[in-house]
Formats: sequence, structure tokens, C-alpha cells
Amino acid sequence: MLGGMQDFELRVPRLLDHAAREHAKREIITRWADGRETRSDWAGIAHDSRRLAQALERLGLKPGDRVATLAMNHGSHLVAWYGTIGMGGVVHTINPRLFDEQLVYIANHAEDRVLIYDKLFQPIVDRLKPLWTSIEHYICFDRDGADGFDALLDAEDGQYAWFEGGEREPCMLCYTSGTTGNPKGVLYTHRSTLLHAMHAGSPSVMTLSSRTAILPIVPLFHAAAWGLCFAAPLAGSKMVFSQVNNADALCGLMNREKVTLASGVPTVWLALFQHIDATGELPETVEQITVGGSAAPRAMIARFLDMGIQVIHLWGMTETSPVATAASPPPGWEDMSRDEQLDMLQKQGSIPFGIELRVLDDDNAEQPRDGVSSGRLQVRGPWVVKRYFGAPEDAVDAEDWFDTGDVAVLHPDGTMQITDRAKDVIKSGGEWISSVDLENAAVGCAGVAEAAAIGIYHPKWDERPILLVVKKPGSEVTPAEINAHLENHVAKWWLPDEILFVDDLPHTATGKLLKTELRARFKDYRLAA
Repeated sequence: MLGGMQDFELRVPRLLDHAAREHAKREIITRWADGRETRSDWAGIAHDSRRLAQALERLGLKPGDRVATLAMNHGSHLVAWYGTIGMGGVVHTINPRLFDEQLVYIANHAEDRVLIYDKLFQPIVDRLKPLWTSIEHYICFDRDGADGFDALLDAEDGQYAWFEGGEREPCMLCYTSGTTGNPKGVLYTHRSTLLHAMHAGSPSVMTLSSRTAILPIVPLFHAAAWGLCFAAPLAGSKMVFSQVNNADALCGLMNREKVTLASGVPTVWLALFQHIDATGELPETVEQITVGGSAAPRAMIARFLDMGIQVIHLWGMTETSPVATAASPPPGWEDMSRDEQLDMLQKQGSIPFGIELRVLDDDNAEQPRDGVSSGRLQVRGPWVVKRYFGAPEDAVDAEDWFDTGDVAVLHPDGTMQITDRAKDVIKSGGEWISSVDLENAAVGCAGVAEAAAIGIYHPKWDERPILLVVKKPGSEVTPAEINAHLENHVAKWWLPDEILFVDDLPHTATGKLLKTELRARFKDYRLAA
């Protein structure tokens, strides 16, 4: 027996149609690298997306074909997403921070037919064009002339009906950052993307509404910008984009456009704090920030709370679309002490409907949700990867559990806390030391800008931690002062055997600490003791 309710396929263009119809004049703002600011709205984005869909069909593209973008954050990039998806294509966001070999690999692996790119990345295009074997058309977002994006749109009238298909058809392709081996492609469906958008905008995650003005500092090429460009039209939120991400430009943009929500990785917020300390300029209208990509240090969360800004700690990965859990204020928040609030926000959050988590030990036994028993974190759900693009086998087990590569604990209250990456955990005398907790504690010490903990061979304990520290400008902090600070925040046997000062730390293309490079750099290092 069939039910008696109306039925239609859950496809991404319905999000844009809703925003254009119900929130037509809610603005889309772009600050370009040359200082220009352009303004559109959801109605304009929808019209331009239909014109792009027409143009792509005129170029000979068919449903299922891949259109790559090599670009920063701006309204035209948003149009490229919806125009490609609207004609049945698959938008493939390429991370320009990857190595050349990876850029060649993913474009060829995806079999991209069109590349739409920022003029900023013309040197990359010129360098790699002979090596990209499938790309037939190159279009520049911000260049005048026949090969420019605006000229492409101007040739069309926008009288276009979206391609209709099934909700389980693909709409977007994102590749992992590829810290080891080649990047892997995650092929999102229309259905998974809409379900994720409903989740991301919900009150337990980002609390989006038509009152929200969003500044996604997280790049559109980083894990679908955490789903913000799909959740925003669902809620009718204003969007503010910046092609450049320096802190002074971003802070000024936040204040001019009355941004209420900004999203970025921890390094973005550390740069913002440096800007505030140097200039005194504050983000006056921001009510909430979301932080993800890597764990937010306790000191960072505390400073935002002291500024009257709520912190939402997100956890996820490209393979989870990407937001899986979010740490937001729980019941009784107002009655908690500051330490209790910080304890809660340092976790990676509560588990929403649609996501299931479990933790396994080394013998594959499921661990209790006691907040103590740690192990490998596994996830499953309707916006979690099942098989990587082009892979011969599924990436999950027979029950659809995907191994995240994280080490975590599950708490009795339904929250999850990452303790480390499985490959980054430091094993000392058979016990685990969380490099993440050690790093976050170190960043809370005055004078420390950034820290990374890695394990070094020890003849008795197998591994012992060393801490690599970047000082804040002008700081004279000493190893003894850092150790004294750490003694108040971690177990004594966790204290690093040595603290070394470095000029900088390597990061992945998505802003995470690149531990593989650090381990390679220090593979022959011997502890003085």
C-alpha cells in the first residue's frame, strides 16, 4: 500500500528555488581581492545559475558530466555550484593549495570537462593545462573578454527549467586533502546534500534563519564549505564572501555587513585574535562562530565566550558531507560554571538524528559510552560515504560502518569527544597520550601562538612526546614556563620530554597540522635524555 502524501525528488535546485521565491532580496555580497565589492541577492543568484546551466549545455555538457572550479569564495563561485548542479552536472571543487601532482591527479581522475577558475590561479592553469587530459573548456571568473564568466552568462536569457532526475543522482564531488597517498573522491548525492543542509541549519548546529548573515571563511573548496552554501538558501540567510582571508579585511567586512555567524578553522581565529590585539578592532555584530577542521583550543573558546560570542564546535570530514556532530549549548547552560561550559564546548558535540557513532578497541570490541573507554571512531548515516569515486570496493564494512581514522570516547550524555587521530596518537609505555589535548593545552600558555606534539622513539617507553612551539611575535616564553602551564592541564606523565621552538609549522591544504611532515622531519631526532 502506498501512502497518500505528495512526493517529489529531493534535489539541490529546490533549495535555490525556495530562496529566490521566499527570500528574493536577501543579499549575497562579495569582496574581491582587488577591493571591489559586488552585490546580488538570492533572486539574482538563481537567475545567473539558470543562465550558466544554459551555457554549459551549449558547450555540450550532459547530465553527470563534471565541471571543476578552482576558486576562492565569491558569489560567482556560488553560481557555478548551482548552475552546474541545475543542469544535471556534478560540480567538482578543486583545492588550489594541493601539490601540482595532486591537482593533475584529481582533475584527470574526475574526468572534468570544464574548469572555471579565478584569475588569481592563472599561473596554476598555465602550468598544468598540458597535463589535464579531459578539460575541454577554460573559463575565468574575473576576466573581461570572450573567455570570461560574465560573457558566458550574458549570452543566455535564463529561461531554463532545471534538469529533473532522481534524488540519488550525484551533484558534487569533493576530494580529501590527501595527506597520505592520492586524494580520494567523495561523490555527494542530491538526497544526501539536502538532508545534510537540513541538519546543518538546525537549532542544534548553526541555528540558521533569515536573520542570519553568514561569512564562510572556510573555503568553498574545503569539504563543500561545511555545507553552508546549501543550508543558507534553505534558511534564507544572507551570505557574505571574501576572496581574501587576511584578518583585517575580514574583520572590517564583518562589521560593514553586520555578519552574525562566521565559520573557519582554528588558524583563522588565531589570526583574528592577533588583529584584535594589534588594532583593537572587534567583530561587533558577530553572535556565533563555528570552528572545525581541527580541535579548537580551550583558550580560544574561552576568549570568544568572554567577547560574548557563542562557539559551536563542529566535527566531521569530507566523507560526512562534512558536518556530523556539533557542540552547542546544552540544557542548563546558564547554570553551568565557566569550566563546565568550556568542558562541554571542547567536545565534538552531540549526535544528531541521521548519524550513528560507535567506538571499537584494538580487538574490534565495541566500547561502552562511559566517557573513558577510547578507541577507533566509526560512523554511518545517510550523508556518510559508502564508496569513494571510482573505487572498486566499498569504504565501509558489511553493516555500513565507516572508520574515520579518529580516536574518540562517547559520553553517557550522548556527546562525542575526539582524543586524537589514530596515526597521531603517542603510545608511551602502552598508554595513549593525546597529541590534540597536549597541543590545545600548550596554546593556552601566554606567548604560544601554535604548538604540535609528536612521538619520538624512546628505548624504554617506546615513544615519548616532544612539543614543537611557534612563539607569538615578541614573546620570550621559555620551555620551563610552558611546562609549568601544562602541569595544570594534563597528567604529569604526559609532559613533553623536550620543548623545541620553531619558526613555523607545516599545514595541510585545509589548514590542519601536517603531522606526517613533522614526523619525517624529526624521524632521526634523539631525545637528549
